[in-house]
Amino acid sequence: MIRARVCAVWVFVATIFLAQSALAHDGQTGGFLTGLSHPVSGLDHIAAMIAVGLWGSQLRKPAVWLLPVVFPMVMAFGAFLALIGLGLPGVEIGIALSAVVLGAMVMMEIKPPLAVSVVFVSFFAVFHGQAHGTELPANQNSLVYSVGFVVSTGLLHALGITVGTIHHWRGGPVVVRALGGAIVAGGLYFLFGAIG
Repeated sequence: MIRARVCAVWVFVATIFLAQSALAHDGQTGGFLTGLSHPVSGLDHIAAMIAVGLWGSQLRKPAVWLLPVVFPMVMAFGAFLALIGLGLPGVEIGIALSAVVLGAMVMMEIKPPLAVSVVFVSFFAVFHGQAHGTELPANQNSLVYSVGFVVSTGLLHALGITVGTIHHWRGGPVVVRALGGAIVAGGLYFLFGAIG
């Protein structure tokens, strides 16, 4: 079980580096590889995605698999809205707030009803999707690009879940909550940057 999780983390890391390498060597500016690399181009996105996985791990089944499925689906819907010209105001603020709120959920180990946790991640997923949708490179296939950022987001969630498994070890809950606190701190930094 532990080996499988470690392998999943290495696959994720390798995928990101291969995507970056391919972009650098063949000059590709869009499509799947750009979508795949887009969520890891900003620490605010990374923090929120990992927080979803950590929180799901704390909440256990069925949240541990439901939240990482709901988030990319709603995120794709948010991107679709942006692609058809229905943008939301305050996208960067929403993304920064997602790191603050989701990090706080992990830090305080808040365990609401499943429906409430789904609403939380869905709300913030729309803002992340809007950012991805508005940053689609010109003359690129939006569907292929979207598949790329959904896959990358799922891998970030999986990374959070994998790290979150230490929650079930002795002393693990303290470490996971500390990670949540670090995500909150990062989110506040991004929030002040977005507001200022």
